[in-house]
Amino acid sequence: MAEAADELSAPLGRDVARGKRRFRLPFTGMQALAAGLGLVLATFAGYAMFNDDPLGGEPRARVAIMPAQVNGKAAGKTETASTEKSAGAPHHGEPAASSARPAAPADQRTVTIIDGSSGARHDVTISGDTPEKDPATPGGIMPGIDPRLLEKGRYGMIPTTAGGLKPVTAYAGAVDQAKVAKMPIVSVVVGGLGVGAAKTMDAILKLPAAVTLAFTPYGSDPTKLVERARAQRHEILLQVPMEPYDYPDNDPGPQTLLTTLAAEQNLDRLYWHLSRFQGYAGIANFMGARFVATDTAMLPIVREAAKRGLGYFDDGSARSLAPSLAAAQAMPFAKADLTIDSVPTSGEIDRALAKLEELAKERGFAVGVASALPISIERIGAWARTLDSHGVLLAPLTSAMTKSKSS
Repeated sequence: MAEAADELSAPLGRDVARGKRRFRLPFTGMQALAAGLGLVLATFAGYAMFNDDPLGGEPRARVAIMPAQVNGKAAGKTETASTEKSAGAPHHGEPAASSARPAAPADQRTVTIIDGSSGARHDVTISGDTPEKDPATPGGIMPGIDPRLLEKGRYGMIPTTAGGLKPVTAYAGAVDQAKVAKMPIVSVVVGGLGVGAAKTMDAILKLPAAVTLAFTPYGSDPTKLVERARAQRHEILLQVPMEPYDYPDNDPGPQTLLTTLAAEQNLDRLYWHLSRFQGYAGIANFMGARFVATDTAMLPIVREAAKRGLGYFDDGSARSLAPSLAAAQAMPFAKADLTIDSVPTSGEIDRALAKLEELAKERGFAVGVASALPISIERIGAWARTLDSHGVLLAPLTSAMTKSKSS
């Protein structure tokens, strides 16, 4: 009626402005919400009924599974597998999904070894894992090892005596005792082996069997390397990491014997080292200038090693108490007279070896120590081939221990 009244009262000849009609939906907001929820429920029900998902929508992570090894060959191709992840909240700092790259072992460490002559620093990655046991031998005993000379320790099998039998004599390198008694002898110890399989194998295969090899307790598989060395008839020593003066800047590695630890703690660490492999005739210090000069720290170690029938080799530290401590325990002992490759050049190594010969002729025996540098291995091998013509015998370290005691 209002619109009709407006048209009647409007002037002739003018259009009347009409109001716009508002668009109205054919359903209310509540009806739209209900329809949406119904659609979602219908979609979910259809997915659950017709989709083949045994994990029911659980979160998953794809992880690469490496093939098993059978006789050195892969048993199959790399597979991928879905691993079910916990539906609960992750621990603090835990990633939401597993990574395909395996984490490094917790006890793998990088230590810095400083060369005493040149001052050069070398970073070496070592593992503190316990050695794997050989399933083919009872109790993880290495082939060729006398089980009577082993006892079970906290970390594995460690050396011991059996009546009058001792490791220092049972595992001594073979030598013509008649020649040892009559001729001057030179013993050479090549140390630092076990870390770095390539250089270790070079020393094992290229050096004469009469050269004694000293292994550190580290490396991925020291047992197999020691087995190979023994198969080549090398005499074996275990190098025990000991505290140097600049520790921890110069770090021998995990389980280092320290002057700040109680005797019981150092002995426990010693047992760890002793269990790393078997078949060694004695122990030697690995670094350790501070430790070998500290009576209260060194005495329990020498006493324990002597009780277990082992010999001791000192690498020549000027302040070492090892000579007097070993003598007090009636322990077979030898000390390096010089470092053969303190200057690692052909000329200097040859001069050091010639000096060892002279010293042996003067007093009946001489002992040199070297590292497994390629130049050292090459020059020692060449020198050893000339010794017969010089009237000097190359003999394992235990022969020098015996001759030193008799002298």
